[in-house]
This record gives sequence, structure tokens and C-alpha cells, in this order.
Amino acid sequence: MILFLNLAVATVMVAITFSIHFAGLVGLTALLRQRGREFRRRTSKMGDTLGQGLGILIVVFSLFALHSLQIWLYAFAYLFVGELHQMETAVYFSTSTFTTVGFGDVILSHKWRMLGVAESMNGFLLISWSTAFLVSLTARVRAFEAKIEGRDD
Repeated sequence: MILFLNLAVATVMVAITFSIHFAGLVGLTALLRQRGREFRRRTSKMGDTLGQGLGILIVVFSLFALHSLQIWLYAFAYLFVGELHQMETAVYFSTSTFTTVGFGDVILSHKWRMLGVAESMNGFLLISWSTAFLVSLTARVRAFEAKIEGRDD
């Protein structure tokens, strides 16, 4: 019975965190498209470079914020189910699990360990998704720079 409760809580958490991540990436894409239109209107090479750098920094900080939110949600879940009892411990455990570091100095009981495994899988997928998004963005920026300079890489 406890396995099904673990899977139910894990399913809800995965659905919430994937939805948050999807919405965040859609929002970032919309923001980048808007900034891209403004970027094309500029003529200064220095302004273009600074604008691109600022855009990438905004994306990186936004991705970090998304992951932080997801980690905190898992921390609250551990507190809610009564598995961990201190916020600092819950955030620490959630961070090390989400990032798949898994130090092992804080462990879950047998009752809720499947939730920890689900968080680890979830974090791995979400961080990979963010990495793919960032690589794609960087490739588009480089292609755009090459187009502006009249060369093809």
C-alpha cells in the first residue's frame, strides 16, 4: 500500500514540476523572441554583443530559479508527508537528490524512499531539458551572429 502512496505522490510531483518547467521554458522562449525583434532593430555591434550576453544571463538565472522552485516543492512534499521535519534538512536533501549528487548523509526511511528515487529521476530529466534548451539557444545566437557578419559556420 505504501508503494502506491509513494507512486501517487511522485506522480503528482512530477506532473507539477514538469508543468512548471514547461511553462517557464515557454515564457523564456516568448521573452527571447521579443528581445530578438528588438535586437534586429539595433545597429551597434557592441550593443548586439551586450544584448546577447544579457539574454543568455537572463536565461541561465531563470533556469536556476525554475530548478530552485522545483527543489523547494519537493522539500515541502517531504515535510508534508512527515518524512523530514526541518526545512533546512528537507531543502538540503531535496537539492542533493534533485541534482543526483546524493551525498547520503541524510536518507529517507523505507516508507518514502521511492519518492526520493522519483525526485532524482525527475531532476535528471529537468536539468537535461534545461541543458538542451541552453545549448539550442547558444547555437541560434551563433547562427544569427554568422548571418549578420555575412559568413556561414
